[in-house]
Amino acid sequence: MRDQRALPTGYPAEAEVEELEYLLRQKKYRLSPERRRRLKAMGRLVEVPGLEPPGNMTVAVPWRARSNGHGLTQETQDLKGDRQQNGKRRRPHWRRVGDGALVLVEAILVLVFFITVGSVWLTNNALNRELSAAQREAGNALALPTPAPGPVIDVVVLPGGHKPPIAGSTPEPGEAGYIPAHLLPALNNYEAPPAPTPGPEHARRIQIAAIDVDSAIYQGMYDWEVLKKGVAQHIGSATPGQRGNMVLAGHNDVYGEIFRDLDQLAPGDEILVSSGRQSYRYVVRETVIVEPTEVWVMAPTDYASVTLISCYPYRVNTKRIVIFADLAA
Repeated sequence: MRDQRALPTGYPAEAEVEELEYLLRQKKYRLSPERRRRLKAMGRLVEVPGLEPPGNMTVAVPWRARSNGHGLTQETQDLKGDRQQNGKRRRPHWRRVGDGALVLVEAILVLVFFITVGSVWLTNNALNRELSAAQREAGNALALPTPAPGPVIDVVVLPGGHKPPIAGSTPEPGEAGYIPAHLLPALNNYEAPPAPTPGPEHARRIQIAAIDVDSAIYQGMYDWEVLKKGVAQHIGSATPGQRGNMVLAGHNDVYGEIFRDLDQLAPGDEILVSSGRQSYRYVVRETVIVEPTEVWVMAPTDYASVTLISCYPYRVNTKRIVIFADLAA
């Protein structure tokens, strides 16, 4: 005779008591070994000797249990919790602590890296500002030699770079300081003209208000030590205010960064060059970007002009920026 008592929700009414008992045994045997031991110790699970655990269930009975007063809800929740705990084991505490420590160390290292880079950058800028100020002060009482007449284009490359033009290094094509192999013999054999006798007509100071340049002018722009001091004039180029091309060069990212902002000059900006007697006003005409071997920019002119040369781009220095300016009427 069928048991007519109400069955849990989700079970068919026609299910036999034997089927329900079979289903209950199957659920219990699906429990984890630890849970089976705990239930056995509580007397809630009895293992019958010789009784094999049930195999795959062949009776089509829904395996759901809801709260209906028959005591199945707590067991179902316990079974669900055991499955979650067995399927996804919690990581040991010491592993979590170790992972947190590694993340903290990585964060500290990244912070130290950025602080170091920022400190180097600020130090470099501070040194350049101090050197620029010293160069300006030196230009007020400087007595420089007068350039001797002679050809302007007597070299094969334009000045610039972070190393002297006649350095033993051999940069690759596209790198700063690269010199084609066929020009190296002429460059290595180049000797700067001797320093001329001092005179009142030599260039002493350059001022460019548009980019806040105020520096002394020295003679010998192919002398690496001279370029460290400030703006250097090519020996043999024109004197201030006189007919011809006065060629001046300066660094853009070292030793004061005097010519760092040449690319900001526009046609019409003024360049003031002073000699021992008076000052001359030049007006910017054109800006060009050339290869280091394009020495034509230093060619003499039949009118009073000034040419400014520096490396380009900033901190890359594979090319040269050239400013052409003419004497104002």
